Amino acid sequence: MAGGPGDVLLVDGYNMIGAWPELERLKDVDFEEARDRLLDKLADYQGYSGLKVYVVFDAHRVPGLGATYRQYKLTVIYTKEKETADECIERLVAELAKRGRNIYVATSDLVEQHVAFGKGALRLSARELLIDIEQNRKAIERSAAVRPPGKRNPLDGVLSLDVRTKLERLRRGNRE
Repeated sequence: MAGGPGDVLLVDGYNMIGAWPELERLKDVDFEEARDRLLDKLADYQGYSGLKVYVVFDAHRVPGLGATYRQYKLTVIYTKEKETADECIERLVAELAKRGRNIYVATSDLVEQHVAFGKGALRLSARELLIDIEQNRKAIERSAAVRPPGKRNPLDGVLSLDVRTKLERLRRGNRE
């Protein structure tokens, strides 16, 4: 998925945890860790893709006013009491669509996909998002592998031996 400047990705957090095999296994052992791992992956993805990522967690059965905070430059939203993540995502799609940008909604909930699509958002399944995240991670690893570690001078391989020798003499203070 190629996002442009200002494009937004709305993620149904618990839907991703339940749909991604690694997080599905982890949630049975440590639910908090599964949520943190999701946020880590999405933060890396946001940094690489340029999309503004909102992660919405369903708290409709938890009393309270809900909460919105920033973590790793992500916007993390816990819905308020009696509001589902789907309702929150629908509201955000309507609010953000007015600003003339592409909005992607990541969920495997088919009803939510259709509702978001009907409001002008582009839908993305949990599996498609995971594949995109993994492809971006591999691209980052490839680009990091291109540069040999410890090579400090990028001009070293470009300059002729004569020019490098003259520059080294200047650096050492020998003007001969």
